[in-house]
Amino acid sequence: MTEPLRRKRGGRGGNTRRSDTRAIQQLPWEMLELIDRPTEPLSEEGVRAIDGAAMRILSEIGIDFLHEGARAHLKAAGAEVEPGGVRVRFDPAMVREFTARAPSRFTITPRNPERTVTIGGRIQVNGNVASPPNYSDLEGGRRPGTRAAFRDLLRLSQYFNCIHLMSGYPVEPVDLHASVRHLDCLYDKLTLTDKVCHAYSLGVERVEDAMEMVRIAGGLTEEEFAATPRMFTNINSSSPLKHDWPMLDGAMRMAARGQMVSVTPFTLAGAMAPVTLAGAIAQQTAEALAAIVLLQAIRPGTPVVMGSFTSNVDMKSGAPAFGTPEYMRATQMSGQMARFYGLPLRASNACAANCPDAQAAWESAFSLWAVQSAHANLVYHAAGWLEGGLVASLEKFVMDCETLQQMAAYNRPIGVTEEDLAVEAIAEVGPQGHFFGVAHTQARYETAFYAPFLSDWRNFETWAESGAVRTPERANAIARKILAEFEPPALAEDRREALADFVARRKAEGGAPTDF
Repeated sequence: MTEPLRRKRGGRGGNTRRSDTRAIQQLPWEMLELIDRPTEPLSEEGVRAIDGAAMRILSEIGIDFLHEGARAHLKAAGAEVEPGGVRVRFDPAMVREFTARAPSRFTITPRNPERTVTIGGRIQVNGNVASPPNYSDLEGGRRPGTRAAFRDLLRLSQYFNCIHLMSGYPVEPVDLHASVRHLDCLYDKLTLTDKVCHAYSLGVERVEDAMEMVRIAGGLTEEEFAATPRMFTNINSSSPLKHDWPMLDGAMRMAARGQMVSVTPFTLAGAMAPVTLAGAIAQQTAEALAAIVLLQAIRPGTPVVMGSFTSNVDMKSGAPAFGTPEYMRATQMSGQMARFYGLPLRASNACAANCPDAQAAWESAFSLWAVQSAHANLVYHAAGWLEGGLVASLEKFVMDCETLQQMAAYNRPIGVTEEDLAVEAIAEVGPQGHFFGVAHTQARYETAFYAPFLSDWRNFETWAESGAVRTPERANAIARKILAEFEPPALAEDRREALADFVARRKAEGGAPTDF
């Protein structure tokens, strides 16, 4: 399941000026390798204390599993299932045994093998914003999501090289009926993009349909699909201490066929988890490990990711807050716990701002610094999130991609060769000259520094004379240029036709059942 990482490093030669794109000059496609040590707020004793608390939660209190099949799997594996109830308790030795079956590093191969991603180690991969019900841009303001907006965000996700995989729907297209929405959305994902694809774990039909469509788009046999991860899903516990039926069912089906599952408790400190960070992380850890044990019981070695979504709420209003000091520390602590269990970590670029303003920028900058310093391997909502996840913003998507690119540039290795040390150039310039014209600078000036595509570095007078265009307006203009130039990735016509036929057949059969 695992294989060595094949990095496609652009290095200094991959500077933005080397790109062949027209709308912007961007860094090349490559996974981000984190070169600094992770930030670790907890001492070794602190990590063991949280582990001990998590094991007490699992063994003494237990977790509710609202799925009879899940309880049966866990009972067969050795867990204690409450007679006639839904509560499951775990012996700590069992938790450690089953968690140890999960790989610490693995790859996911989409329909285009050149877009294969590695999950684990020091590698960070970014996914687009997922699941907001509303969409926003400068032209139309905030409004419910549509398929047109959904497709535009898919195009941006495919275009930007700093977005490595396709998370959930970048906005919910509420103009599509819920019974068939997944069919149209997966068709759009698999034809407008060629990156790793996500499926929602929301019951039987949506997951089974998604797996079949990914198999068709990849031209794979059943055996080839199940032999290695080709797609992924994410499930959230219904905190506190509960895993519900639809997500468990979808995750179990994905695990049975060897596909990746991220388990992310929804633990907001002060609301669905204790107000203390240590208590919230202990609960988050217990909830995640409980589902991971289940998935390893179903298929040992199935790829899983431990998810972190612990932040705090505004204790005056109860509203979620993100990009806070507590969110940063909670994410870093989660990284320590994931490494303690030998599991990859998922975290998020989240903010609570209501528009793409300064608050949105600093909250996302803090969130992304938390993600990087925690050594998160999978970043959800890396671009486009606003309003605590209720809005996908066109302009914020572009703004976040600028930040993601700067993070990638920040992680370039620092050279210390004779040429890098530049002693001869320093001697040539001496105390009276400057470095603009020397050969050392002239040979490197095009690739020496990161060149942003969104920042405006002109002086005030020039900026004002050019219309005083602010960041959201510049981001909007860039997005419109990208969308105008976008060309979908190649897909064999027979696979496209097979996808369309599958969608048509499943729509005729009614798609997924709903109560409306």
